[in-house]
Amino acid sequence: MAEPGGGRRLREETSWQRATILELFFDLVFVFALNRISLRLSTDFHAGGLGIAQAVQTLLLALGLWFMWQTTAALTSRVYPDSRPGRFIVFSSMAGATVMAVAVPQGFEGRAVVFAGAWSAVRLSRVLLYLLAPRVRTGGSSLPGLLSLAGSSIPWIAGALVHDPLLRGGLWGIALAIEFPGFVVGFRRWAGTQVAGEHLADRLQQIFLISLGEAVFVSGRTFSDSDLRFPHGLGFALAFVGIVQLWRIYFYRAGLVLPRAIAAARDPARQSVAAALSHLVMISGVVLTGVGFELFISEPTGQPEPNWLIAILGGPALFLVGRACFELQVFGRISLSRPIGLLTLGLLVPSGWHVPPVAAGAGASAVLTGIALVDAWRARRRIAEPAGPLM
Repeated sequence: MAEPGGGRRLREETSWQRATILELFFDLVFVFALNRISLRLSTDFHAGGLGIAQAVQTLLLALGLWFMWQTTAALTSRVYPDSRPGRFIVFSSMAGATVMAVAVPQGFEGRAVVFAGAWSAVRLSRVLLYLLAPRVRTGGSSLPGLLSLAGSSIPWIAGALVHDPLLRGGLWGIALAIEFPGFVVGFRRWAGTQVAGEHLADRLQQIFLISLGEAVFVSGRTFSDSDLRFPHGLGFALAFVGIVQLWRIYFYRAGLVLPRAIAAARDPARQSVAAALSHLVMISGVVLTGVGFELFISEPTGQPEPNWLIAILGGPALFLVGRACFELQVFGRISLSRPIGLLTLGLLVPSGWHVPPVAAGAGASAVLTGIALVDAWRARRRIAEPAGPLM
């Protein structure tokens, strides 16, 4: 059965708001993409630790993939995916993201040209769409977004062609610096107040669930590859508890009311951009947490590895930072349990230097469980409604 409004080019606030089957199909690529990011991080940790250079390189690759997903989600919040322009956007983005994900394990080394080339091809294809399909444009100028699409491709390609890692990182950082302001300004002018906020919220919820799915996959694969002894089973049980608590903390309550928060905002486009940024931080935290699960499941009683605490404790901390920002955007406040959880994770670091990895994992899971329990207790007292600074 066709989705409502499927014959139109533009998606309006009063029309079909849920993600289409085609958009969910597109998301499957990012199951694979997040897995490649996790694999790269895990390889770095097992090869001697995650240094600053490796962390920055992986971050640049992850941001490239994130912008591919986010800009596609933004475009399909105004252009129906099942229209001809919409299908062009989705399928070209899907092809480009797949190639980028394939390149990720060596995306900053031998496959840099493949990664940057796929990115640039998709971005330039959108410039072509803009020029050839004017009916997909709405009120306001799209010039900032258009210039960022074309301009960011130059440093991406230039960075892929140089051999110095520092110079490559600098050029790719410039590309992202060009991309981000152009996306924000261009999206706000292009979408205006007609952005389909409920649809954007739906898409952000879905990509967050995909990141949780990646954590499930990594944990299950690592446990399956182990000898299934008790320490590995304990590590897997702690990982499962941690994943459930990440889900609970996200959806209580800000994640649940996000569609209403965007729809009720004075400036839905601005609220959407802010929510996208906080989701980027939360998803990064979940992916890093999943790597931590892999580490303490694979070697639960091994020698203490201080560097592994970046994933085991730092992943949940990064998620809580993003979740606190998200709560501030939706409700105009931050629950006390968030900073207390961050402080507790920080206090666990010194002891984590001297205990087996699974013990550090138990500490992280305990902190997440405590926050989830506080949330459940608060939910029985009163139900919070959206009241953020942009309401």
